[in-house]
Amino acid sequence: MSKATSHSLNANYLALKQQLASRLEDERIITGEAERLAYGTDASFYRLIPKIVLRLKDIDEVVFAIQCCREHSLPFTFRAAGTSLSGQAVSDSVLITLTDDWRSHSILDDGDKITLQPGVIGADANKYLLPFQRKIGPDPASINTCKIGGIAANNASGMCCGTAQNSYRTVDSMKLVFADGTFLDTSDKDSIDAFKTERPDLVQGLEQLALETKANTELAEKIAHKYRLKNTTGYALNALIDYSDPIEVLEHLMIGSEGTLGFIAEITYNTVVEHEYKASTLLVFSDIEEASQAVTTLANTPVAAVEMMDGRALRSVADKPGMPDFIQQLDLEATALLVEVHAPDKARLDIQTREVMASLAPYLVIESVPFTLDPATVATLWGIRKGMFPAVGAVREVGTTVIIEDVAFPVENLAAGVRDLQELFEKYQYNEAIIFGHALEGNLHFVFTQGFDSQQEIERYGGFMDDVAELVAVKYQGSLKAEHGTGRNMAPYVELEWGQEGYRLMQTIKALFDPEGLLNPGVIINDNPHSHIENLKPMPAADDIVDRCIECGFCEPVCPSRTLTLTPRQRIVLYRELQRRKANGESIEAGELEKVFEYQGLDTCAATGLCADRCPVGINTGELVKKLRGPNYHKFRPIAKWTADHFSATTAIARFGLKSGTIASNILGKKRVARASRKLRQVTSNTTPVWLEETPDSSRFDITAHSATHVAQPTKKVVYLPSCASRNMSTHPDAGDQRSIAEVTLSLISKSGYEITTPDKLSDQCCGMPYDSKGMTDIAKQKSAQLEQALWDATEQGKYPVLMDTSPCAKRSIEQFTKPMTIVEPVRFVSDYLLDDLSLTPVDETVMLHVTCSSRRMGLEQPMIALAKACAKHVIVPEHIQCCGWAGDKGFTTPELNEAAVAPLKEQVPAGCTRGFSNSITCEIGLSHHSGIPYQSILYLVDQVSASK
Repeated sequence: MSKATSHSLNANYLALKQQLASRLEDERIITGEAERLAYGTDASFYRLIPKIVLRLKDIDEVVFAIQCCREHSLPFTFRAAGTSLSGQAVSDSVLITLTDDWRSHSILDDGDKITLQPGVIGADANKYLLPFQRKIGPDPASINTCKIGGIAANNASGMCCGTAQNSYRTVDSMKLVFADGTFLDTSDKDSIDAFKTERPDLVQGLEQLALETKANTELAEKIAHKYRLKNTTGYALNALIDYSDPIEVLEHLMIGSEGTLGFIAEITYNTVVEHEYKASTLLVFSDIEEASQAVTTLANTPVAAVEMMDGRALRSVADKPGMPDFIQQLDLEATALLVEVHAPDKARLDIQTREVMASLAPYLVIESVPFTLDPATVATLWGIRKGMFPAVGAVREVGTTVIIEDVAFPVENLAAGVRDLQELFEKYQYNEAIIFGHALEGNLHFVFTQGFDSQQEIERYGGFMDDVAELVAVKYQGSLKAEHGTGRNMAPYVELEWGQEGYRLMQTIKALFDPEGLLNPGVIINDNPHSHIENLKPMPAADDIVDRCIECGFCEPVCPSRTLTLTPRQRIVLYRELQRRKANGESIEAGELEKVFEYQGLDTCAATGLCADRCPVGINTGELVKKLRGPNYHKFRPIAKWTADHFSATTAIARFGLKSGTIASNILGKKRVARASRKLRQVTSNTTPVWLEETPDSSRFDITAHSATHVAQPTKKVVYLPSCASRNMSTHPDAGDQRSIAEVTLSLISKSGYEITTPDKLSDQCCGMPYDSKGMTDIAKQKSAQLEQALWDATEQGKYPVLMDTSPCAKRSIEQFTKPMTIVEPVRFVSDYLLDDLSLTPVDETVMLHVTCSSRRMGLEQPMIALAKACAKHVIVPEHIQCCGWAGDKGFTTPELNEAAVAPLKEQVPAGCTRGFSNSITCEIGLSHHSGIPYQSILYLVDQVSASK
């Protein structure tokens, strides 16, 4: 990443940067303007730009960074995934983030406990526990993205978690670093003893606070009442009445402290049961009162979750695919409950579902989807609930942001609370606002859109929040923040909710842990009554493709460039800023940002579209990138047009280049040729492609000479389209099987009794991917249309399936073609067409499997894994690699992207594993290079283990 020059830092920050540089590499001390803006953005609607961003890889570096910041009296803030919504993870000073080195875990006591570093994604923790039929208690909606550090620091809960299974209730022990750099492992007696010696002030102070709080009957009763509800407003004062041992008090105060008391370096959870059997039902009542009374009844039945959705919330998703027809007919008074029941076996589940429905006999259910275990129906039902937040985001006006607030009412006041909230929506003209939430806990989320581009709009929001605070905290004695954390957004109202006595107690806690006030200042404890309406994030119009982005960060874990340059969220942040500067006439500043964005935003984006699958509103940032690349590649259009019009000649040139590389490697040695290409690349400022030792020789096999022209069994016929890469390349030079992919495909298909044919003028055919990835949309469409017609003719107007031997080509063709043809890649073809005619004898070895991003997007991840497991007894799908980053030709032209994307691969290849498989020949080059073992198409493995029945 580029770095801004030091003149942008004042003396203190410059001194800090110089001190940090004695231990940290330059690339992990980020001071460039663009990078600080990108890294400084989280999911909240606040904008603070840090002066320095640090990427730390171990606890020693954390201690060192804390001590350095303290020495220079500079505040610092910890950030995990940046999915927090209330402004608790932004900073205008030092922002400390973590590298991927913080993803370790260990399973204890047969899954009854799990130890997790703060960089572990919540869903990954549950994946590790799944074989033990356990899971962590917290289940936030962002669990596929948010990390354990944030889950614990915010006491995040979720739909099934309630108050019994959150981090506060399930924490077993923690490793902590405090504001002065001292360390504590609460599971280790020696560490506790040492800490008591080092920090007697903190230990004795907490012991005294616990005694005083218990003795203050009125305050203790208030605390007990407040935590009868879900509550993350302020510090966990219940720690002072629930525990007497100062270490236990400290440990539980850290939960939900939002990085203001210290750093959670590791946490051990007591896990909870993950029941195998689950059933869901959707029940619609005529109004909120009837639904709320039903909630009270359901609380006494064996339900795991009860999600409430008001009439406007239901209407927001009524037109979505797969929704029950009756949703469109409901009026705005209707209120739905989505109920889920869990059980260890089917018999018990049936008993529980009958018990639940019997309890609701006194209520009038006007519409329903009965209890079901069907995965598709269950997914649809929960899709209703999960689609509500993005539904509002998708229809908001450009320039506005989506705000989701998070309150809890005593359950007995749930209906009245909803009615009062709806009145506030009308008063402040939030006509699009919807309400949904975790009804068993009285925990409601309300979503609305808000612009901050005028003082009038800011005042509207401020007035609304004042009224909400008065309604929830005073009128109903509820929680202003049930599970999203206090942050900056609710900090001005903490005293209103807790009263002077409770708030003073929180101030005392903060002073005990952080007397200098350096840890995440302004969060939870904030003397500024206007902090919630200051430092508001602008959301300027940028491009229709990304204007709906709410900057939630859900896209980030699957992005192949996330450790190299930018994530999709960060690309959008920078592009928005670039467009804002241009609109405001800031030409010089825009020009400087544009230079940074060209490499970080455009050149290093794989444009795979995986981000769209994770995005709540379906934004494909890659589409924006390809659109913006078009002008950059304009000077190459004549060449590109010539190659498209003379594709056969182009492929011949490519084969010649591959052959030349192989000849040079044979004469000079592969390593020497690879080194020479890297040196040439340095000399040419990275404008020449890199040559890898694993690059295949040119292919000499002509599939057209082996394809049938007359078929005896017309129903057993397939049209085979080898990709242009497959037609040009053979296979990994060190692989045991040196046949080309076309030879292997022919061998495998013949075992099943199929005849192969190929389209006419095969050497001229291309799906258009090479042109599309460079933003040359018209040329890409030209090639795609040409291929579609050739395949339409070859399939006799769609009569036979088309096999494309690389998944990216298949995916693009499926998306682009308009004629009714069946297009399949290797996994789908083998699974759907060949397996019935084959017997498989799996090899007794461990193999690696890479599921390409195109396969993932086509829903083929599980079928691909199942096929591999049918062919090999041990299959390893490496973690944290969603896309290899080869991205067409970027493995040759931008090799650092491929290197970053597969960085975790080599360490996951076990001893004795000698080969890997995938379904894209270009991806396999990079996988081979960075794993140390040859990768080939999965068809090689299937052909090896299969025999004709």
